[in-house]
Amino acid sequence: MHYYFRNSLLIIFLSISYQGFSQSKNYKNELGFKSENDSYLAMGLDRYYTNGLFIYFRSAMKPKQHQDSTNFTKKIWSASIGQYLYNAQSGAVPNINYVDRPFAAYLYAEGAYQILKKNENSLKLSFQVGTIGPSALGKQAQELIHKTFGFYEINGWQYQVNDELGFNGILNLHYLLQRAKNKQTDFSLPIQAELGNTFTGLKAGILFRAGILNPLYHSMATNSNVSTFNEGNLNNQEFYFFLKPSLSLVVYDATIRGGLFRSDKGPVTYNSTPLVFSQEIGVAYAKNRWTVDFSVIFQTKTEKYMEKSAQYGSLDLYYRFH
Repeated sequence: MHYYFRNSLLIIFLSISYQGFSQSKNYKNELGFKSENDSYLAMGLDRYYTNGLFIYFRSAMKPKQHQDSTNFTKKIWSASIGQYLYNAQSGAVPNINYVDRPFAAYLYAEGAYQILKKNENSLKLSFQVGTIGPSALGKQAQELIHKTFGFYEINGWQYQVNDELGFNGILNLHYLLQRAKNKQTDFSLPIQAELGNTFTGLKAGILFRAGILNPLYHSMATNSNVSTFNEGNLNNQEFYFFLKPSLSLVVYDATIRGGLFRSDKGPVTYNSTPLVFSQEIGVAYAKNRWTVDFSVIFQTKTEKYMEKSAQYGSLDLYYRFH
C-alpha cells in the first residue's frame, strides 16, 4: 500500500510543469504533522527507530516596524508535541538476549523561536521538556498502531529504559552556500547542536535542492512558509527534489544509554556510537495553503551491537491559515 501511495504522490508532483512569480497572499499561521515510520519503505521492517509522530503549530510574528522586500528580518515562533519510538531488531523479541538496541520512547513538548534574514541565513532556538521510560507511553503507542493496522503482537517493552525527566535545548543554524544562476539548484549548510540530559550532540550536513525553489527565508527547507509582510517576488509554488547527507557527533543519547542522572538505567543499555552518518532523499511540494513532502532516510548503526543499520520514511503535511 505504501508503494502505491508514494508513486501516486510522485505522479501528482511530476504533473506540475509551470513556474511563475507572484506577490502571493501571506498566511500567518501553519498547523501540521510529521509521521516517520520504517513501514513506509514497504520492506517489511520493524526495527530500531520504528515510529515518530509530531504535531506542529507555527505563527509568524508581526515586525515592530514596516518591513518590505528590500531588507527584512522575519521571526516565527512555534510549538510542538512529539513522540519517538525505538525497539530492538524486532518489536517482538523472544527474550532479553535479542535486545540489540534498547526499547525506548521519548515523549516531549517543545517551544521554539526562529529568526530568518534577507540574506537567507537563519537561526532557531528550541527548548524541550520530555521524558523517557514507561511514562513516555511507548508500549501503549506501539500496541495501538499494531492493533489498528493488524500487525503482529509486540513483546519486549518490559526491557525498556527507565523513566527520566528530560530538559533539552536545541540550536539550529542554516546558511546558504551557493545557488545556480538559473535559480533551479542550490546548496546550503544546516547545523544542529543539542544539549540536555536526553540528547547531547552536534549534527551538520549539506542540503542540495533541485527544482522550483524559493529563498530559504520562505521555504519548506526551513519551515518558513508563514509571513505577515511582503517578502518580494516568490514562486507561487515550490517543488523540488533534495539530498541531505549528514554526520552526527553523538555525545549522549538516553534512549540508548538510559537516563543521564539515573543509577538504575534499565535492564538493557548500551554505549552509543560516537559518529553516525545519515542520507536523506526526498521530494517536497508547497502551494498556497498546503505543504507536503516525503523522504527516505538511511542511517548507520547508532550502537555497535545492532544487527543492521536503520532506514525509515518521513511524511509531512502542513496547512496554512490566518
